[in-house]
Amino acid sequence: MRLKRREKLFILFACIAIAILVFDRSVYSPKSRKLSALKAEIKAVDLILNEFLLMAKGVETIEAEVARLENELKGLSERTLRGKEFKAFLRHLAKESDPNQMKIISLTPQEEKISPPEDKPGSPGAPYRKVNVQMVLYSTYPKLGAYLKEIEELPFLIQVDSLHIEKNEEILPPLKVTMELSMYILSI
Repeated sequence: MRLKRREKLFILFACIAIAILVFDRSVYSPKSRKLSALKAEIKAVDLILNEFLLMAKGVETIEAEVARLENELKGLSERTLRGKEFKAFLRHLAKESDPNQMKIISLTPQEEKISPPEDKPGSPGAPYRKVNVQMVLYSTYPKLGAYLKEIEELPFLIQVDSLHIEKNEEILPPLKVTMELSMYILSI
């Protein structure tokens, strides 16, 4: 039996279809699966690389912040009073008294204990202590303003915690001032 031309073409197309199917199953599909897996791995590696770059940028930012805070701490430690400087500061507070316009009645330092940080239970006490100075003085408004300005301009960490001004007509100058200053002193 002889095949007709149409049947020959049909067999040829069937053979080509089978060859394409075999090629797809044996070569193309495995290669494309490998290619997809490699693309997924590349994306994962890119994500990890981006994460590391962000971490590196964060580390640089943190290092800059740490350097800034260290400089700030150095500046604060330079402005913190030491024992001898505290005595000189108290003398400075008392010496600024001008009998005609300002008279210091009392100058009382009170040391406040600072507990060590709780996150380090075995650490020694803090290297500094807080000292409050209670002052009572008689002054005029201009002299008091100048006195407070001088205290503000001192190169130490000094804070005026409270300031109470009473006007008393019986005494001259007419102001009775009660103020409380606080400062930190290094215990070295």
